[in-house]
Amino acid sequence: MEERRHMNLIRPTTEQKRMAENRRLEPVMRALKAVHSATSPESMDPEDLDRQRAGQELLGRLVAPRLGVAWEPFDLQGMPAAWTRPGRCWEKRKVILYCHGGGYTSGNLGYSRPLASKLAEVTGYEVLCFEYRLAPEHPFPAAPDDAMKAWDYLMYLGYGARDVVVAGDSAGGNLALVLCHRLKAAGRRLPARLVLMSPWTDMTASGQSYGQRRDIDPMITMNYIQAVRQVYAREADLTSPLLSPLFGDLSRFPPALIQVGTNEILYSDSVRLRDRLVRAGVPCRLEVWKDMWHVFQMFPMKTADQAMESVGRFLLEEL
Repeated sequence: MEERRHMNLIRPTTEQKRMAENRRLEPVMRALKAVHSATSPESMDPEDLDRQRAGQELLGRLVAPRLGVAWEPFDLQGMPAAWTRPGRCWEKRKVILYCHGGGYTSGNLGYSRPLASKLAEVTGYEVLCFEYRLAPEHPFPAAPDDAMKAWDYLMYLGYGARDVVVAGDSAGGNLALVLCHRLKAAGRRLPARLVLMSPWTDMTASGQSYGQRRDIDPMITMNYIQAVRQVYAREADLTSPLLSPLFGDLSRFPPALIQVGTNEILYSDSVRLRDRLVRAGVPCRLEVWKDMWHVFQMFPMKTADQAMESVGRFLLEEL
């Protein structure tokens, strides 16, 4: 009895486990913070952009990809791209086109690798990543043009639209939705499903969470949002569905899974997207993850693994 009582005394408490988890994640949190909030977030000077882009490279190294998942970079008609191939349960008939985040001003293949490898692992699908051109060097519509190039490449390989899942996080979620708007406007078939992680759907920042949750968001500031949209959209109308896909006609869009954390200023972007998809008759599942931050799925922690497992179930059950 005394030995059992002693063991209970030395067993870590829930608070101790939480503190240990926070210490373990601290370097990764710093790296992601550097990505989304430059030292002078209102500045898009080359030095600040270099800092953001270097932060994403660092993040890609800190968050190691899954063991057994192959990473195969290649040149896609002058655009850097990479295949992420699962190590087991390889489903060759389906593919995921993954659009990385970074506010349209940063992002690269290295940053794509952690989430792409997780997607490949939980689904058994190959994942195509592409490094679209970035603002301010290449403002809108360079990124959507590059997304169309990646889509057309999959069609050239023999995939049909029904074989493709388009996934994206943050600005990549914006890009995934914009791609659907462009395909629909061209009279082409849309992808089979959408997987959207903390999607940026409203560049006008009109949702309530932009004010209500700004003090609890550990990653993104309004100054950052204003800075990146200025250099990306420039003088374009921010209400355009090709910038704010929330405001477009969402009818006949693919069934979607949306994941968002409670501690995000972009929270409203996900909730309002769900509401508009449902009104348009599109099947949509919104998952709200308590106490989570922007694109938490990238992190090496249990909650992120649970969210990715939910993505796998969504795709495998629905497809």
